[in-house]
Formats: sequence, C-alpha cells, structure tokens
Amino acid sequence: MKVAVVGATGLVGQVMLKVLAERNFPVTELYPVASEKSVGKEVEFKGKKYKVISMTDAIAKKPDVAIFSAGGNTSLQWAPEFAKAGVTVVDNSSAWRMDATKKLVVPEINANVLGKDDKIIANPNCSTIQMVVALAPLHRKYKAKRLVISTYQSVTGTGVKAVQQLENERAGITGPMAYPHVIDKNCIPQCDVFTENGYTKEEMKLVNETKKILGDDSVRVTATAVRVPVSGGHSETVNVEFENEFDLSEVRKILSDSPGIILQDDPAAGLYPMPRTSAGRDEVFVGRIRRDETQAKTLNFWVVSDNLRKGAATNAVQIAEYLMEKKLIG
Repeated sequence: MKVAVVGATGLVGQVMLKVLAERNFPVTELYPVASEKSVGKEVEFKGKKYKVISMTDAIAKKPDVAIFSAGGNTSLQWAPEFAKAGVTVVDNSSAWRMDATKKLVVPEINANVLGKDDKIIANPNCSTIQMVVALAPLHRKYKAKRLVISTYQSVTGTGVKAVQQLENERAGITGPMAYPHVIDKNCIPQCDVFTENGYTKEEMKLVNETKKILGDDSVRVTATAVRVPVSGGHSETVNVEFENEFDLSEVRKILSDSPGIILQDDPAAGLYPMPRTSAGRDEVFVGRIRRDETQAKTLNFWVVSDNLRKGAATNAVQIAEYLMEKKLIG
C-alpha cells in the first residue's frame, strides 16, 4: 500500500505513523505530508527517516490511501483534490462528518456502510468514538432512548500548544496560552467554541455524530464537555435510558464480548478505567456500571480511552485496514 499521512508533523499525525508501524499496516511507500513551512523536514517511520512533501507532490504520487489529520480547512481544500486523483481519504477533522454524502465510521460499529465509491471517509470526534464503541452493542440489544454525557477531556485533545501550557503552568513558567484560563489545578467547562444554543461545538459533535453513527435520529443526546488538567486520555460519564429492560450481568457480558472493549468493573478492588491505565492502548475501557436508581431502564457507566489513539489515529488506521481487507483500496 502506498500511504500518505497528511499532517504528519502534528500530534495526531505522529501517532498515526506509530500506529501504522505497530499494527504492521503493509506500507510499501510512505508519503509524509504537511504544510509548506514543514516541507523538507524529516519524520521517522519504522526506524527510517522520510522527508515531508507538499500536498501537490503527494497527489502526483497517487497513494492508495491518504490519512488526514491537518485541520478542517485543510481537509475542505485538499481532500477533494486527493479524491479527484482516485485516492481514498480517511479524514480526522470535523470537515466532512456531518456531510450527508460522506460516511462517518467507527469500524467496530458500521464499517459495513463503506463501498468502493466512498473516496472521502470521515473519522468521528474523539469523545464520540469511545462513547459509541461502548453504547452501540447495548443500543442494539436494549434500544437507547436518551443519553446524558459528561466528558473529562485531556489537553492532548487540543494539541501541542495546550500540552505546553499545562507543562509550563506546572513548572511555574509563563508562556503561550491555548485556553482562555489556567488549566493546571483547574477544570474548564468549555471544549471548542460556544454555538448559538449555548452548547459548545464539542458538545454538539456528541449530539449529532452519535445519531449518524448509530443510524438512529430518534436517540436524544445532551452533553457537557469539560477540559481537565490531564495530559492524555478522555473520560466520560454516560447515563442512558433504554426502551427495554436490562440485566446488569448481561450488560457486562455484552460489553466484555464486544470488539475493542475492555471491561474494568470491580470497584471494590479499585478496578475501574482511568486515563493513566488507558495510555498507549487502542481499546475503549468501560466500568462503574450500575443502574440509575432514580429512573426505570436507565444505566450509568464510565468510559475511558486514549484520545490520540482510538479517539483519532487508531480509528483512522482501522478504517484503512477494513478498506484493504475488503479490497476497496489498492
């Protein structure tokens, strides 16, 4: 496979290269791509150095797949150019997610919607991916009616500048601010910008993307997204009301038997998902499973995942793996 990684010098782009190597994706030719100012810089893949090339040079090389993590505006401009050249694009930005003509894919849930004609495929938002991986098998069994989600999102979700801000604040150094407030020893109830309805873009991504991935507009979703002083890994509380009654032991079995999920649910022994223990892992971790005692047919659970991996890079690579396996690329 000839593979282009667009945004190869960024935080997620670097993890994409790492994940491609770890999962032994059959890369015969690698084209690291970035903005003009990064052209000529070097990135490492499987112990070898590769020079970063421009968008136009990458398109001319006609890779089988281009995995994008370079921001929405870049994707809007360049993904169609790659697609026109016959390249299949897996895009990690928000640019195409809610486009009715584009598929929004989490491989464990809905990879089967993909076909040969899908040249731009959207990778969902990090907080959505981990939540729906846990929710989808339960939704299939019990039918989710309403979701109340609260997120506890790490600074890596914002990027390098936010990681630097947290590290600077912990070291007592004044530096550039990625956030409007200090993040160390603080929680900021704002992820992304506010929209007209008072919710942030991040919260509305959870609302809209969940429905699209599940293929069910009847599910009602409300969310509060909070940035916390954690350097990697997003955590979420999920309260879900089902149409059908459930049994807790069956819920645990469904989750433990579902692909991509690791069940960590023994609170008495101090076993539950945490960002520290999910770091560097590709799975979604679920625990603190309990019935909501205030309302019938309602479940609470806690879900944690490495947002740079399953929340971004790994999910995109898994999409590419599916395309390869089904001979939709190459």
